[in-house]
Amino acid sequence: MKNIRKQREVIFIVDNVRSRHNVGSIFRTADGLGVAKVWLTGITPIPPHPEISKTALGAEDTVEWEKSWELGVVLAELRAAGVTVVAAEKTGTSVDMREFDWPEQVALLFGPEVEGGDPKVLSLCDAVVHVPMLGMKTSLNVSVAAGVLGYWAKFC
Repeated sequence: MKNIRKQREVIFIVDNVRSRHNVGSIFRTADGLGVAKVWLTGITPIPPHPEISKTALGAEDTVEWEKSWELGVVLAELRAAGVTVVAAEKTGTSVDMREFDWPEQVALLFGPEVEGGDPKVLSLCDAVVHVPMLGMKTSLNVSVAAGVLGYWAKFC
């Protein structure tokens, strides 16, 4: 069996995501990928909650997580620890995830689905990447994007 390349350290930041189902799904994905930590910032709901548990299937208890109302404080703390912060968003200047030079320590920032990434928040990040889309839709559900980008950042 082929060895998977050295795995990168990946952290998820879930900022102002309203859906508890999506938050639970992100926890389950984080568990499956061995994500180091999940930050829940802004209005993102936190465990314990039945709607989160329904999709997390217990992963909210196996993944390290922390709540912060202040995204800027979290980003500063991560940068001080040498972590590169990469936002997931399709913009005019975002980089295709396949073309990005992924660092060994990366925090992936996932924001609200309906409004999209706030330009002020995106400007606080070291980079902005997107998942290439081939259909009529230009984006994925936030929990699906976390799975795709999380896997790519971790292993590819």
